[in-house]
Amino acid sequence: MQDRFVQSIAQLPPLLAQALVPLLDDEFSGHFDAKQVEQLQRICGLQEHELLMAMLPVAAALANPPISEFYVGAIARGASGDIYMGANLELPGEALGHSVHAEQSAISHAWLLGERHITDIVVNYSPCGHCRQFINELVESQNIRIHLPEQETQPLSYYLPYAFGPEDLNITTPLLVSEAVQMKLVSEDPVVLEATHQANKSYAPYSKNYCAVTLELEDGSLYSGRYAENAAFNPSMQPMQMALTNLVRHNRQYSEIKRAVLVESAEGKISLANASLNALHDLTSVELEHVVVELEG
Repeated sequence: MQDRFVQSIAQLPPLLAQALVPLLDDEFSGHFDAKQVEQLQRICGLQEHELLMAMLPVAAALANPPISEFYVGAIARGASGDIYMGANLELPGEALGHSVHAEQSAISHAWLLGERHITDIVVNYSPCGHCRQFINELVESQNIRIHLPEQETQPLSYYLPYAFGPEDLNITTPLLVSEAVQMKLVSEDPVVLEATHQANKSYAPYSKNYCAVTLELEDGSLYSGRYAENAAFNPSMQPMQMALTNLVRHNRQYSEIKRAVLVESAEGKISLANASLNALHDLTSVELEHVVVELEG
């Protein structure tokens, strides 16, 4: 079991703790497939929402909040039955706007693994307005159920009435189900190719700046993040922040980063190069490689 889970596992019901210990190995990064969830339910005798609520301390252990020292964990349940953990991430010394919220982390985790529909969000503290707006970008967002400790389960519409969302800006294909774009690129560099592959899957209906970041570590491992825009603009999740939370979720260190590549579409109305570079340089002296690519067609 990874060291970061030692304290959280002690907070769980004994049967659940016993069942989870062998699963929290070096490869664990917060994902349980539907069969694992069902098996945990049988072992512990808990309903699914009770199980997910009980597992929140494990999700919170994924957090890295050096500024607030406030640990928030979230679990996104997909329509597939898989669950995806996330936690808050703060970059030391960087503006608070570069922080990643736990709900964003969990949703981006699900997106990177191919989930297309989130049905439930379980979180240990009430979602802030930023997160409510981010959740509102999803498929059937107003019906997503929000689960909080000692609170009645309510849909997002309860927490975000009179919501402003993609439909107000004539976007009919929301986050998680948007169609991939295709970029023109000739390269044999695997890091650049991976960043381009992820950029093709990014969500940028407002700025058209389809982009992604791929981080290469010393051992050759790759961790990526895509751009996820929001109808309210400010709650958008930048690809560098998504890549960093992906890296931290896998229990890797910033000091292991060897390369960082940002691929952006040439047609974009904005660029995230400066913001990505600033975030990266708060953590490492590695320079950001910036590749601008045209879209096909």
